Amino acid sequence: MKILIIGGTGELGQWFTRFFQRLHHTVAVWGKSGKVEIAEALGAMYAHDLDAAIHEGDIVVISVPIDVTEDTIEEIAPKMNRGSLLIDMTSIKKIPLDAMERCAPGGVEVIGTHPMFGPSIPDISGQTVMVTPSNRCERWLPILTDLFEREGANVEIVDADTHDRVMAVVQGLTHFAYLSIGSTLRSLDFEVSLSRRFMSPVYEIMLDFVGRILGQNPHLYAMIQMNNPRIAEVHEAFIAECTGLSEVVRDGSVDDFTDLMKNAASHFGDTESALRRSDKLINTKITEFEELVRSIGRESGVLHLHSGVMHLGVITKVAPRTIVMEEGRRSVELKIENIRLLNREELQDWKLENLRRFTRDISVILPDRADPSVICDVISRCDGAVRADVIDRYESRQSATFRIEILGDRDLDGVEGGIEAVLSGIGCVRRG
Repeated sequence: MKILIIGGTGELGQWFTRFFQRLHHTVAVWGKSGKVEIAEALGAMYAHDLDAAIHEGDIVVISVPIDVTEDTIEEIAPKMNRGSLLIDMTSIKKIPLDAMERCAPGGVEVIGTHPMFGPSIPDISGQTVMVTPSNRCERWLPILTDLFEREGANVEIVDADTHDRVMAVVQGLTHFAYLSIGSTLRSLDFEVSLSRRFMSPVYEIMLDFVGRILGQNPHLYAMIQMNNPRIAEVHEAFIAECTGLSEVVRDGSVDDFTDLMKNAASHFGDTESALRRSDKLINTKITEFEELVRSIGRESGVLHLHSGVMHLGVITKVAPRTIVMEEGRRSVELKIENIRLLNREELQDWKLENLRRFTRDISVILPDRADPSVICDVISRCDGAVRADVIDRYESRQSATFRIEILGDRDLDGVEGGIEAVLSGIGCVRRG
C-alpha cells in the first residue's frame, strides 16, 4: 500500500514511518517544517508535491499536534480519492472524527486511532491502539485492525465519546497529578536528588514517572489537558478530593481518614491484583540489581542505553546506584539507571558480530573408525572456540586437519591447548 503521513517528520510520525516500512508498504512523509533530511534518514519519500501524494495515497495519516489537527483535516481531506482511508492519531477523538467525516469526500473511509504509547517504545507488540470507527469504514476497519493485531498490538474498539471520557482520566488526571507533584517539589524548593538517598521502592518509581512526564514535550501535554472538554470536570473532582483529604488530616480525624481510604479501595475494586502487579514492577528492579551483584568478578557486557556504547570488561563493584567496571587498563563508573546487563547469549552474539576472529589449524591422526565430523562437533563446543571445520582429510593414514575459529579477546594459545587436550583424550595424536 501507499501511505502518506502528514506530520511524518515529527517523532510519532517518524515512528509510524518505520513501522509501515517494516511491513513493506511505500511511505511518503510531509511536514510543515519541510525537513527533507528527516525523510532521507528514514529512507522515505518526501511529498514535495503534497496534492499529488494525497491523490496517490491508499491511506493518509494525520499525525500533527492536537491544536492544528482540525485545520489540517480541513485542508487535506477534500483532496483524497474514493476508496482511500483517512485516519488521525490524536489523543482526543470526537473533534477530529467529526472533522474527518465532515470534510472527506464520499467514498473516502474514515477511522480515528489513538496509539497508547510514545515514540520511545521500540515495538508495537504488547501495546494498545484505540480505534474509533466512523459510519463509513466498512472496508478499511478490518484491514487496519488486522494490520495492528498481526504485529502484536492490542486493539480496543471504542466510540469517540467514550474514548474522550475515559482519556480525561487515563491521560488528563494522570498527567495532571504528576505535573502537580513536580510543581509542588519546585514550590517547596525540595532537593529531589538528595531525596533519592532516602527513597523507598514506591517513592523511586513515583519519582521516575514524575520525571518522565516533566522531561517530555510541554506543548504536547498542554494540548492534551486543554483540548479534551471532559478534563475540566476531572480537575475539579481531583482538587475537591485533595482539599477534602487535607482537611481530614488537619482535623486529625482517623475515622474519617479510614473511611475515605476504605471507600476509595471499595470503588477501586481488585486491589490485590494491583498489589501483585506493583510488586512485580518493584521486584524487577531488585532482580536487576541482584544480577549485577552476581556478576562481580565475571566478564560482562553492559549496554549504555543512551549512547548505545557497549562496555566489555569485569564488574568489580556494585553500589546502590552505580557499578564500577574494569575495561582493559581503565576503570569506568556507570549509573545503573543508564545501563542494561547483557545475558550470556546476548554477550556471545555481540562478540561474534563485533570482535575479530583468529584461526588455528590442528592436524591429528585419528583413532580407528573415528568420524572426523563428530570430532569436529565436539571441539567446536570447547571453551573459547567459535566454530570448527574439517579442512583436510588423509584417508591413507586416517588423519584430518581441523580449523578452529577463536575470538580475539581470548588467549589463543590457551584455547588451542585446551582443544589439543580434548583431542588427546579421545585418542587423537598431533601430527607435525
